[in-house]
Amino acid sequence: MKVVDQIKEPIIEEMELFEKKFYESMTSKVALLNRITHYIVNRKGKQMRPMFVFLTSKLINNGEVNERTYRGASVIELIHTATLVHDDVVDESNKRRGFFSINALWKNKIAVLVGDYLLSKGLLLSIDNGDFDLLKIISVAVREMSEGELLQIEKARRLDITEAIYYEIIRQKTATLIAACCSLGACSVKPDSEEVEVFRKFGEYCGMAFQIKDDLFDYGDAAIGKPTGIDIKEQKMTLPLIYVLNNCSKKEKKWVINSIKNHNKDKKRVKEVINFVKDNGGLEYAVTKMLEFKDQALTILETYPDSDYKNSLQLMVNYVVDRKI
Repeated sequence: MKVVDQIKEPIIEEMELFEKKFYESMTSKVALLNRITHYIVNRKGKQMRPMFVFLTSKLINNGEVNERTYRGASVIELIHTATLVHDDVVDESNKRRGFFSINALWKNKIAVLVGDYLLSKGLLLSIDNGDFDLLKIISVAVREMSEGELLQIEKARRLDITEAIYYEIIRQKTATLIAACCSLGACSVKPDSEEVEVFRKFGEYCGMAFQIKDDLFDYGDAAIGKPTGIDIKEQKMTLPLIYVLNNCSKKEKKWVINSIKNHNKDKKRVKEVINFVKDNGGLEYAVTKMLEFKDQALTILETYPDSDYKNSLQLMVNYVVDRKI
């Protein structure tokens, strides 16, 4: 059995019902929109975000979820999908999970409008049901994701990212959405409880580990389907690189920065930078930090009694750092 199926097992019924509700939450009177949303639903990914929502709710609420939990999961997925559609436009990306992106099939203007539509549907789903506490959690996440992306762009121009700034970027850019899933799962069943903040932290630790793992893929083998050196070509400063720049000689640092700034399209030079990072302990350092975040997430779960939901969340945390893609 695949790990993802194992994780999903205790919430299989909730996930099936969620998919129906999620599809219904997208419907429109415009045929073109329905055609596009149908395309989106049929090309879904692993659905880790709604899984975090349901597993958290069930863990702290004796295996029970409610309508708010379903709405919360739908809102997260609507807003997450909106950001992905917009990202593909910004990145001029023609593929998403091996399928054509919305902008590749229907052009940029339609893709941007579809993203806006999904965003508004998410907001209205919360407002129409009075879920203002859930809406606040999600809105903060969207604001932070935008800030994180912009902070990364601002810093990439100068290549002067410290480790602290790097953590702030990935906390906002990646971890904040997983944190929102977990705190929203808690808030849907136990509003105003301390668990809302506890599970926000849990999700944040998972998200930090997740992003460092993603950064490590850039130094991996071609077998994972993501070409190596992409981050270097895009002048993204990731943890292995930051560590090495902070621990090499001035001359070496100058060579690395010059390579990234002026030779990032030169495959041979990019490969030399990758090897330099590997040879100087960059990957080992990043792995150590990733495992620290993983352990912080698992420590939070230890305080809860054993259950299928706890097992699934532990599997999820481990999957984040063990995954091959």
